[in-house]
Amino acid sequence: MPASYAGLSTAEVSDALDRLNLPGSALGLAPVGAAHSLLGRAYTVRYTPVDIDPGTVGDYIDHVPAGAVVVLDNGGRVDCTVWGGILTEVASRRGIGGTVINGVCRDADAAAQFQYPLFSRGRFMRTGKDRVQVDEVNGPVSLGDVRVRPGDILIGDSDGIVVVPREREDEVLAVALGTRDAEQAIVDSVRAGMSLTQAREAHHYHVLQRRGR
Repeated sequence: MPASYAGLSTAEVSDALDRLNLPGSALGLAPVGAAHSLLGRAYTVRYTPVDIDPGTVGDYIDHVPAGAVVVLDNGGRVDCTVWGGILTEVASRRGIGGTVINGVCRDADAAAQFQYPLFSRGRFMRTGKDRVQVDEVNGPVSLGDVRVRPGDILIGDSDGIVVVPREREDEVLAVALGTRDAEQAIVDSVRAGMSLTQAREAHHYHVLQRRGR
């Protein structure tokens, strides 16, 4: 099913989520490096402040399936990283679909080098080792204002990240495709000589995101 979302923008999916009164547009996440396109199912990892005996920060990577998107919840912390150059190279070579971080990353040049889709709240060089540790793998996590569960679909582009709940993915897809068709019809009408006002009215632009239309 994630492949069915290929070609849809985060804006189109966000509009569909609004129409269905679903959360999912994650605020404050931006691409790092040159690869701005991301699509796949969530493989989630939640971090917690380090215990008396420090735990690990990245040993989960060998278990992530190819094509999955690693979603790291470090509580939005920007004072230490949970992703760096080694993880970027390993993930790229394993065919992992990308990484989204509720927090920051480092070694940003590696994302560009490997053309690896990486989204975060920023970048900072200080390690998370002995500061945070993995608390849970494949449980529910947060991207700030959006909850993510294992298997949810994540879509990323230059505008940011949206999350589609797994149990509503067919419904969201249908609405998003309808929105895309309506907006393309508006563009086609304008190209054919119609005014933008007329085209928007003809194709119901102002209610495309309205619930229950």
